[in-house]
Amino acid sequence: MQDTVTAGADAIDQPLNVEIWKAALLRSPTPTGLIQVCDALFDQRQALDGTRLVLEVVFQHLDDWLLSLAGATVILRHTTCYDIVETLLRNVLRNQPDNVPAQAFLAHIRVAQGDVGGGCARFSELMLRYPAEQANLCEYISMSLLEAGYPLEGLKILAAHLDGGDMTAALLNNVGCALERLNRSAQAIPWYEKALALEPENPKIGFGYACALIKAGNLRDGWARYAEREPIIDNKAAWFLSLPRLRHGDDVRGKKIFLYHEQGLGDTLQFVRFVPWLLERGAEVAVAVPRPLVRLLARSYPGVSVGDAQDFSKEDGYSYAAPIPDLPFIAGVASESDIPADIPYLRADPAGVARYAAELPAGRPRVGLVWAGDRRVRSEHVMADRRRSTTLAEMGAALCPVGATLVNLQFGMPRAEIASWHGQALFDPMGDVRDMADTACIMKNLDLVISVDTSPLHLAGALGCPVWLVSRWDACWRWGDEGTRSPWYPNMRVFRAKERSFAPVLQDVGAALRDWAANWKTG
Repeated sequence: MQDTVTAGADAIDQPLNVEIWKAALLRSPTPTGLIQVCDALFDQRQALDGTRLVLEVVFQHLDDWLLSLAGATVILRHTTCYDIVETLLRNVLRNQPDNVPAQAFLAHIRVAQGDVGGGCARFSELMLRYPAEQANLCEYISMSLLEAGYPLEGLKILAAHLDGGDMTAALLNNVGCALERLNRSAQAIPWYEKALALEPENPKIGFGYACALIKAGNLRDGWARYAEREPIIDNKAAWFLSLPRLRHGDDVRGKKIFLYHEQGLGDTLQFVRFVPWLLERGAEVAVAVPRPLVRLLARSYPGVSVGDAQDFSKEDGYSYAAPIPDLPFIAGVASESDIPADIPYLRADPAGVARYAAELPAGRPRVGLVWAGDRRVRSEHVMADRRRSTTLAEMGAALCPVGATLVNLQFGMPRAEIASWHGQALFDPMGDVRDMADTACIMKNLDLVISVDTSPLHLAGALGCPVWLVSRWDACWRWGDEGTRSPWYPNMRVFRAKERSFAPVLQDVGAALRDWAANWKTG
């Protein structure tokens, strides 16, 4: 089975190989094989097939608790199907009543579903019942609280354990993570360094350390560390991953460079600004991004080949490749003064701007609203999205009434909330929007954009539009620990939540908006 899975992994994008893996897994199932095959299916966005395969394999082998645990692990990693995960974990406990990881997972699921008290009570019971497992259980409960948005509570539990308990790399990492999310990044750095001293090759610790360095303002070391991560993309067998990865100091003159999208749309919008740096040094650049960004970037960088990954091939003769978020490291950003200040660096289509100018309400000023990030599917991403997003009802109640024309910029599933909104009129042009190029044309007709921490925020910043960020209290590393301004977008004002709820900071935004609207003047 292992050989079959490994051989298939070299061609993850070929569906026939996945079918071979599945057949082999059903003939001779192993926990490792189940995880590898299902990871591949989920990465190919075949979530239903991955879930069905887990259930088929497990229910053919209900007495093999390791298969049930592997199935619960892979489904929890990729989805929020907590009911399925709980069923699988209870089968583990049917075979192994004292299985601590399974019981800890069940407690975590309670926390993830919002029953923080119930989950913590379960964790406490486990600590009393299994004193020899306290270090592992402390790791579980602290990370569970961190993912749910309770870093202070997680830090208190970690501090109590480390005052005489086992000091593991995972626990030290969680301390660093808790401090970084509490916007105490300088204090987080030594804890990450202690964790790395114990496990220097641990990629999770290294990534957290990089983010803490950047958030604390140590850009030179932070970006160098950040560029050591394995690219976070679905297709692990993509042809461009076999190319040499472009590094700081590499001679790019006369070389063909392939830059590719990694992580979120906001990351690409924020860091694509460094493309001119490569062009100025004589590089020939191609940029592969998701379709929603292609038209926008093609217009903004006419000297660059822009398309999605399928528009390019290895035969095009590239010398180097790099994920777009590596560009600050490649360009040698060591301080805020090294960040390119040529705003705007993205361009809207003048014809599109004129079209939306005719469609939008005439009343000025016009204020665009974004209240939620894109709905994601992986459990950890869903929990992060909950921390950064609010609702139209909550944002609207804080901002309204205001002497301005409100314009919806929300895309995706949260846009459906408009149907139940009965407050101040909200003009919604997003029904005809095809991609970020269209959104850019709308934004260029607005006088202010107010957004939570998601990709339209970066689009507004890159276009030079006045934009206000409503930041969650465990602020993303790119915005630093404090302050109302960002060196990445001089046209941005940052409003920072001071607690888990967005309600108080939205009240501050509402008061500032009404003052801004009362004093707004054309031009």
